[in-house]
Amino acid sequence: MNISFASSNQLSIVRDLAYQIWPIAYKEILSQQQLDYMLDLIYSIESLTKQMESNHIFLLVEESSSYIGFASFELNYDSSNKTKIQKLYVLPQIQGKGVGNKLIDFIQKEAIENNQSSLLLNVNKYNIAKDFYLKQGFSISYSEIIDIGNGYIMDDYVMEKEI
Repeated sequence: MNISFASSNQLSIVRDLAYQIWPIAYKEILSQQQLDYMLDLIYSIESLTKQMESNHIFLLVEESSSYIGFASFELNYDSSNKTKIQKLYVLPQIQGKGVGNKLIDFIQKEAIENNQSSLLLNVNKYNIAKDFYLKQGFSISYSEIIDIGNGYIMDDYVMEKEI
């Protein structure tokens, strides 16, 4: 398994993985309409390019010549010395094999090298990934509701891990 930094030319791989992972990850949480809206909002090539230009660092996970997951993070999030994990997704058939752990370890190493004090992330309150993050040493800091337009909201926990 290899984790590498993604180039702008590889954003279509991120998009394609999201379109494979999201319908399964969020089928019990989001309506099909909200899922379609959010995928288009967040994972269009135009949107991913803007994210990359706004200091989001993208990672790709490759195993046996296939991409199996991705993540993105932002150092010095919101002018702080904290790193925000913006995305962390692994193909459902690969989950439970340590890929998510390795992505968090990789991001944490980058954060430490850049003198960051903690990692933080948002997770939907009803997403089972919350339990994965708790096992990784994150704790729930607070809840927030984010209006994402089109009548949709994100009902999230903000989780943080000191490093």
